[in-house]
Amino acid sequence: MHFRFRPLPTAATLIAAVFSIAVSAQQMPAQPSSAPPVAPPPAIAPTAPALVPIPPLSSAQAALLTKWVKSIDAQGIGKAPLDGKSLPENALIEAVLDRAHALHNGRVAPADFLSIWALRPAAYDPRPGLARAVVEDRLQQWIDDQAPPYSGYEDLRQGLQTYRRIREAGGWPVLSAGAGESAIRQRLAIEDKTGAPGETLAAALQRAQRRYGLKPSGVLDAATLDALNVPVENRIASIMANMERWRWMPRDMPVNRVQVNIAAAVLTVFEGDRPVMSMRAVTGRPGNETPMLVSRIHSIVVNPPWNVPTSIARKELLPQGRQTLIKKGYRFIKTPDGGERLQQAPGPSNSLGRLKFDFDNPFAVYLHDTPARGKFASYDRLASHGCIRLEKPIPLAELMLRGNPDFSDDVQALIDTGKTQRLALSRQVSVYLLYWTAFAGNNGVMNFRNDPYGWDRLLAAKIEASRRTAQPAAAAASRES
Repeated sequence: MHFRFRPLPTAATLIAAVFSIAVSAQQMPAQPSSAPPVAPPPAIAPTAPALVPIPPLSSAQAALLTKWVKSIDAQGIGKAPLDGKSLPENALIEAVLDRAHALHNGRVAPADFLSIWALRPAAYDPRPGLARAVVEDRLQQWIDDQAPPYSGYEDLRQGLQTYRRIREAGGWPVLSAGAGESAIRQRLAIEDKTGAPGETLAAALQRAQRRYGLKPSGVLDAATLDALNVPVENRIASIMANMERWRWMPRDMPVNRVQVNIAAAVLTVFEGDRPVMSMRAVTGRPGNETPMLVSRIHSIVVNPPWNVPTSIARKELLPQGRQTLIKKGYRFIKTPDGGERLQQAPGPSNSLGRLKFDFDNPFAVYLHDTPARGKFASYDRLASHGCIRLEKPIPLAELMLRGNPDFSDDVQALIDTGKTQRLALSRQVSVYLLYWTAFAGNNGVMNFRNDPYGWDRLLAAKIEASRRTAQPAAAAASRES
């Protein structure tokens, strides 16, 4: 069965007519306020919007789209259907639309997200743009606009090709704890060839340890050995999972923002799209995962009390006994239903420290100071209940309050008063909590972090399952042709 559109008087006329109908509907005048009320029409079942038709392709356009579809596996979203063969036009269009949608929204449907993956890609229909690109004969520009416009994504795309080549060459051998210098150097060179001539083995190991987020001891310790022995297939899956997360990101990010890499436990501040501040953080331990989300920091609380979540109070604090908690600065506050909730009074021993950065989210997480500073010296900093503890909260607050007309004191002076105060930001700051376990360093070499929550493995499996459902649909469209 063929679903090819018959040639129209002009393709441009058809597309213009479709778009003009939508515009006209939006521009219809509203009913004058003086008119008598009109009874609403009876409810009718909603109808699906008409699909924008794709005009017939020229032979050159079909060849360009065919080449793009066949090269799409480089984006980590699955191989082209019937790779190596020519597709009938309707099957080619469906394959193009499928891959364009996957590059904008990801291969995994938002309905299949974990609830804690609170990033949701914006809805995207590739048909109107593709139709215009065919009419205006600018398909190459349309193709170039489909992938996420971020260097981080492009770095991963190139890293994916590198690690696939490593896999095709046989991957890497498993190192033992007693491996000799020659074997260690050969293993390190498979992933990273940037070492200087005459580089010592210790220096080469330190470079690898930094790439894996490990303590750069220069010694082949157990953690380094484990990182080097991760199979290449796992590294490829990690790269693909991170590429998928990039596809969930908005196409336009604010140039001024705070980003937290949950897996690496690092916070970075961007101004003018350039990093201006970075600090270590402590993020959620497995079982108390920090969610992925986007929000806006709207206020900073100085000397905050801590309203202890019920789960933490019940499991960790109440077993210590009421009097013990009172001596530690906790208080029991009556609730309207006749119960009690636990609150820790402000002060130097408060679990939130002296500063809390508030942003709206359904998980009750926030950025905050902490009196427990020792964890910042560790290379394993996933230890919180889900909130993000900050290594340098005062400089971060000063940066956010800079230029705020309602703020004239310095942050430390406000802390020293001992009073609880909420400082509303005159310019709210976008905050992104993200889970990056694979990214390129400044030299282009791939860096990896552990997958503490198992989200890479889960997401890679979901990508593969979604890819498999897309392939039979494209093959069926070809057969019907």
